[in-house]
Amino acid sequence: MPGAIIDPVSLEDIDGHDNLLQTGYWGRVKADFGWTPHPFRFNGFPLLVLTRPLRMGQAIAYVPHGPLHEMEGPFLGLFARNLARQLPSNISFIRFDLPWELGDSSERASLLPAPFRKAGVDIQPPDTVVVSLKEDEEEILASMKRKTRYNIRLAEKRGVNVRTGGFGELETWYDIYRETAERDGIAIHSFEYYRKVFQEGLKRKNPSVRLLLAEVEGEIVAGNIVVLHGKRATYLYGASRSVKRNLMPTYLLQWEGMRIARAHGCESYDLFGIPPKPDENHPMYGLYRFKIGFGGEIVSRGGCWDYPVHRTAYRGFRIVEGMRNYYYKRIRR
Repeated sequence: MPGAIIDPVSLEDIDGHDNLLQTGYWGRVKADFGWTPHPFRFNGFPLLVLTRPLRMGQAIAYVPHGPLHEMEGPFLGLFARNLARQLPSNISFIRFDLPWELGDSSERASLLPAPFRKAGVDIQPPDTVVVSLKEDEEEILASMKRKTRYNIRLAEKRGVNVRTGGFGELETWYDIYRETAERDGIAIHSFEYYRKVFQEGLKRKNPSVRLLLAEVEGEIVAGNIVVLHGKRATYLYGASRSVKRNLMPTYLLQWEGMRIARAHGCESYDLFGIPPKPDENHPMYGLYRFKIGFGGEIVSRGGCWDYPVHRTAYRGFRIVEGMRNYYYKRIRR
């Protein structure tokens, strides 16, 4: 580790890996929305760093689900110092969204020593469900909860049909996504963001983006965006209308997504985000029950940790970020 070199490369050089957020594809998506991608290789692993300006001439460096090479705190600190030398000089801190798997989410709070600090927010959901696709379809179904299998079969019997949509149907999907956001109280990006996600996935075979649409009697009632990358598929976004939800189209959408991913050569399917605990009072508890119903393994990752580069500027950012989080979580809600 001490002698390791962080080599700048092109975005194309880091495409095709199992970790979606460390691909050149993800860097190209984010480049149109205020971020500057910096692709590297470190010990043979891809390393995507995104930078973005802050106020007062400062900037943040964000490493989404990286570095992939797991290391102890002192070595990660050395790595962060070396990385800072490769980035613009106005970076006030580096935020690592660590992909490293933990035994339990309770390990997250004390994962790294000073000068690292646990970030005030986790940008990507640190807890998720990953379903193995290595088994045959009957074995995958058998590993699901009985109610989930029942709902998949119910959707099939009630005439729900899942097909792959084209680029021209993305606006229809987005209209449903806006309805979903209003119903569930979640924040979403502009249509231009999802168009970029889709367009970039059409330009190359790996990763490949699929828009899956569920129809009932020719009417689109739900849809998912799934990305196939390396040996993994990731379910990124899902939308459903308030009508005909009793036909369980979202269950069949996930199952068809898994079948498509398995046929594509993927060995796992990441449902991309659940609450850390099965808390009935959590606003996303319904989502937790829905996703764990598909079986698979609950995976807890390290979450976001900050490495201060310019400590005074970083302290100021923490104060502002804390006030903003308080506003959105306690006042605006």
